[in-house]
Amino acid sequence: MSKVNRQWLLRARPMGMVKESDFELHEAPIPSPAQGQILVRNTHLAFEPAMRGWMEDRASYIPPVGLGEVMRGMTLGQVVESRLEGYAPGDVVTGMTGWQEYALGDAGMGKIPSGVEAPLAMSVLAVTGLTAYFGMLDLGKPQPGETVVVSGAAGATGSVAGQLAKIEGSRVIGIAGGADKCAWLTKEAHFDAAIDYKSEDVEERIRTLCPDGVDVYFDNVGGTILEAALANLALRARVVMCGGISGYNEEKPPPGPRNLMNLVIQRARMEGFIIIDYVARFPEAAAELVEWVREGKIVHQEDVQEGIENAPETFLRLFRGQNLGKQLLKLADPAD
Repeated sequence: MSKVNRQWLLRARPMGMVKESDFELHEAPIPSPAQGQILVRNTHLAFEPAMRGWMEDRASYIPPVGLGEVMRGMTLGQVVESRLEGYAPGDVVTGMTGWQEYALGDAGMGKIPSGVEAPLAMSVLAVTGLTAYFGMLDLGKPQPGETVVVSGAAGATGSVAGQLAKIEGSRVIGIAGGADKCAWLTKEAHFDAAIDYKSEDVEERIRTLCPDGVDVYFDNVGGTILEAALANLALRARVVMCGGISGYNEEKPPPGPRNLMNLVIQRARMEGFIIIDYVARFPEAAAELVEWVREGKIVHQEDVQEGIENAPETFLRLFRGQNLGKQLLKLADPAD
C-alpha cells in the first residue's frame, strides 16, 4: 500500500464556469483509523452537477466545501483496515469521502452487497438512481397512457427517471444533446422518442410529439428548455424540479421562466426536492431498482475515466455534455 494519500483540495471559489485551477492536487499521509473507524482505499469517484453548487460560499441544503478542504463527492472503496465492528478488510463500501485515494469512514458508510459491480453501485443504486426514483415516482406520479418528458435524459438521473416512467406505463420522450445520446435513449433505454436540443427546436418538437400536452415534466436543466416544457403543459400536469445545470456556472442567476402563468392556466403543479429528505427510504428504493435492473427493465450507462490526477477534468465533462450516463473516475482496481 502506498504511503501517500493524493487529494484534490478546493483552491478557489469558481467565477463563472468551473476551472481546473479551482482545485489543487495535494499529498498527505495516509490516516490511521481510530476506534470506531475504518480506513478505505477509494476505487471510484462519482460526479454530479450539484457538486458545482457545493463550491459556492452560500447557504444551501448542505454546507459549502471550505477552501483548502478535500473536494466533496461520493466514493466507492474497499476497507483496508478496520477498528469498527461489522466491517472487515475487503468489504466494499460507499460514502461521501471526497476526491482522495484514502479516507477514514465510520458506521455511516454503506456496505455494497457481494456481486454488485462498481458501475451499478455508483449509478442506478446510488444518489442519481435514488433521485430518479423518488422524483419521478413520488412527485411525478406518472400514470399509464400519460406523456412524460425528461430533460438531461441521457444523464445518470434522467435516463433512470424516464425508464421508471416507462415501467409505470407512460409514453416517454427524452431531451438530450447529440444524435448518439438520442439514439441510445430510443434504442437502448426504450424511450418512445428523443429530442436533440443541439439541432432541433425543442419547443416545437415537444408540441409535435405531445399534441395533448405534457403530463409530467422531469427537469434537470432549467433555462429555455424548462420554458419550452412549461409552454406545452397538459391539464393538471406535474413539473418535477430536480436540477438546473444550464445555469450552474453563470456568474449572475439567469432570469426565471417567463411563462410560469401556464401553471395557473393548466392548473399544474411544480415542486422541487432534495434526495437527502428520503434517506430513511433508500433501502426500499434500492431493492426495487436492483430488481428492475435484473429484469432488464432498467439499463444503465457509465462514462468511466481513469486516474486521480484527472478528477477536475472529469468533473468538467458534465458541463461540456461529454458524458453519456453516470460520470465516474476509476482510481484503482479492487484487491482480490
